[in-house]
Amino acid sequence: MTELLRHLAAIALLPFFVTVVVPVWIARRSGSSLGLGRNPLALAAQLSGVAVLAVGLLLFVASLRRFVTEGKGTLAPWDPPRNLVVRGPYRYVRNPMISGVIFVLFGEALLLLSWPQAQWAVAFLLLNAIYIPLFEEPPLERRFGAPYREYCKHVRRFFPTLQPWPPADRAT
Repeated sequence: MTELLRHLAAIALLPFFVTVVVPVWIARRSGSSLGLGRNPLALAAQLSGVAVLAVGLLLFVASLRRFVTEGKGTLAPWDPPRNLVVRGPYRYVRNPMISGVIFVLFGEALLLLSWPQAQWAVAFLLLNAIYIPLFEEPPLERRFGAPYREYCKHVRRFFPTLQPWPPADRAT
C-alpha cells in the first residue's frame, strides 16, 4: 500500500499538475473550451490532437509501468528508480514519460484548438530541454556509470526513434 501511495503522490504532484491543473487554468484564463471545430481543417487538427494525446498517454503509462516493475522507483526526482531501465519504450526514447507528457500537452492544444495551450506545451518542452541535461542526467550518469553513457549514445532524449535500440547486455 505504501508503494501505491508513493506512485500516486508522484503522479498527482508532477504529470497531473502539468497536464490537467495548468491546462485547465490556461483554458479558463483564455476562454478555451472543448467543442467541435467549425471547418474541416479544425476538425482534422482535433482528430490529430486525439491521436497525439493517445500516443502521449501510451508512452507515459508504459514507461511508468517499467519504472515500477524494473526500476523499483517512481517518476519523482525525490524517489527515483534504483535500476537503470532501458527496455520497453526506453529502447526508443530516453525520457518516455516526459515525451508522453509533451505529446499530451500538444494533443490538448490541438484538441482545444488553443494557441495558449500550445505555448504551454512549448514552454514545458523548453524547460525540460534545459532541466534534464543539467540536473537529471548528471546524477544518472554518476549512479549508473558506463551503461548509462552507452545508452545515451544510442537513444535520443525526447523524440522517439523508429528503430529500437537493442542493448547488448540486457534482455529486450
